[in-house]
Amino acid sequence: MSDTFRENPLRLAFGLMRLPKLPDGSIDVPQVSEMADRFIAAGGTYFDTAFVYDGGDSEQAFKAAVADRYPRDAYTLATKLHAAMGATDERSAKQEFQTSLERTGAGFFDYYLLHAMQRAFYKKYDEYGLWDFVKEQKAKGLIRHWGFSFHADPDLLEELLDAHPDAEFVQLQINYADWDNPGVASRRNWEICKAHHKPVMIMEPVKGGILADPIPEVRAVFDASGADVSYASWALRFAAGLDNVHAVLSGMSSLAQMEDNLKTMKSFRPLDEAEMQLIHKAQQALDADKSIPCTSCHYCAKGCPMEIPIPEIFNVINRRKGSPEFRTIREYTIVTTGRGTAGSCISCGQCEGVCPQGLPVISLLQQCKAELEK
Repeated sequence: MSDTFRENPLRLAFGLMRLPKLPDGSIDVPQVSEMADRFIAAGGTYFDTAFVYDGGDSEQAFKAAVADRYPRDAYTLATKLHAAMGATDERSAKQEFQTSLERTGAGFFDYYLLHAMQRAFYKKYDEYGLWDFVKEQKAKGLIRHWGFSFHADPDLLEELLDAHPDAEFVQLQINYADWDNPGVASRRNWEICKAHHKPVMIMEPVKGGILADPIPEVRAVFDASGADVSYASWALRFAAGLDNVHAVLSGMSSLAQMEDNLKTMKSFRPLDEAEMQLIHKAQQALDADKSIPCTSCHYCAKGCPMEIPIPEIFNVINRRKGSPEFRTIREYTIVTTGRGTAGSCISCGQCEGVCPQGLPVISLLQQCKAELEK
């Protein structure tokens, strides 16, 4: 088995976390299949999913759209094992690996990740012996390369890389909005991986879609350039232009998003100096905005004992700028009907322990209560 990563000339990776859905909430597999066809035809190979995405539906959709329709050498697949979501002990954590093999039908994983390292639960990976477990699976030929995804502070990243120098790569949240955000530390974490000679897989290059449909102040910056490109393309080019990067994951939800990303990456050109100045202006506009930088991953809501739709509430707050108050209140009523409100929060802290962005969710909900429950 080669220790060299398979070449990824397109650099774009098809993230399967935000797949298109049918009216009944199930994944639209025919549309995913067409998206995969376009991706592979353009030279793409890297697909990224995880055991916990869509309760396993994402892995099964991959099987139907890709593994059942293409030879194994037409794609590379990354999936992940989460020791805190879906696992209750060592046995159930390790079972995720076998379940993922069955769901995806891939036979083996090109890239396998210990998922979402955070201070709230990273020690579970030691407690359950998962670092050794992935190496055992590699020795069996079921994993070609293993690493971990990371949502925490630079000190913990240094600690993990020192403790596990044989990790082959790290997946980091990197985008121009979070480059110097102390809550995410994109720049510093990227620098640490470079110092440890660990290739980086980039996730959240458009920050969960926030940079594909940015606030008006950011749109104005890019509109002034006169460039006939999408807002998402600026974010993708920023991420893909960094060195020591093997793949840039983009969670795509439609054929239109796939086509736009392929347009950007098939003829990829790094940002030049003038374009980087536009990025700096966009960063300044974001710094001046007080919006909540939630990416709607829903990790917080899945374990909320009060069933508060936290990302949906934050989205209402973020989009209230320029909207009449009645519309904001109406949207808030819609997202909270039959569920918890911001005022239902009991400050248990579960949400803050799993938030990849490190947001102070409890205090933000208190602010939302003050502004929306008048």
